[in-house]
Amino acid sequence: MDRAERAARAAAARKEAERREKRHRTLVIALTAGAVAVVVAAVATVIVVDQRKDAAEAAVAARPIEGVQEFGGEYGRDLGREHVTTEVTYDPLPPVGGNHDQVWQNCGVYTDQAQVADRNAVHSLEHGAVWVTYDPSLPADQVEVLREAVSVSDFTLLSPYAGVPSPVVASAWGEQLQLPSADDPRLAVFIRKYVNGPQTPEPGAPCSGGVGTPA
Repeated sequence: MDRAERAARAAAARKEAERREKRHRTLVIALTAGAVAVVVAAVATVIVVDQRKDAAEAAVAARPIEGVQEFGGEYGRDLGREHVTTEVTYDPLPPVGGNHDQVWQNCGVYTDQAQVADRNAVHSLEHGAVWVTYDPSLPADQVEVLREAVSVSDFTLLSPYAGVPSPVVASAWGEQLQLPSADDPRLAVFIRKYVNGPQTPEPGAPCSGGVGTPA
């Protein structure tokens, strides 16, 4: 094989290699673009589903919740809001507002009623928290359901409360809902409606940096 033939074969081989490389790059680009399109479509679907879910939940929360009792007039505006250092006699119990301690209860889950004083918890309600209390004899599996229910927000309190009028009681400033069990679907709606809801006397105030160490 002479030099010219070898050069021709080498040139042909290079050309074929370049064609293969070009096809490979085209395939990689096409596959990458397809994968990106799939991911974008999946993310868009999740966003749309989440938006629809949020809209549906908001629509449900906007409606009156059966069984909610109102105290202190509309949004509890007639309830006292003074900071006091003496004991306060509340009605109802658990309380839904009134004069309270100058330090709020840190939001979170508490396993002992002694960890949560009414006067501190009421201050948390003033900041927009929802306080879920339950009969200390409530079965452990029901308490776990409550833990899951309050975990949706950093502005919730959960604690046992001796003498509650029903197995589970959800309270916000000026609003209260007595529930027969932790599984009652109204609990989730109550939390959605009243966490930092329109009844909140001090919107934007914190539910941390106060007193108490949640579990």
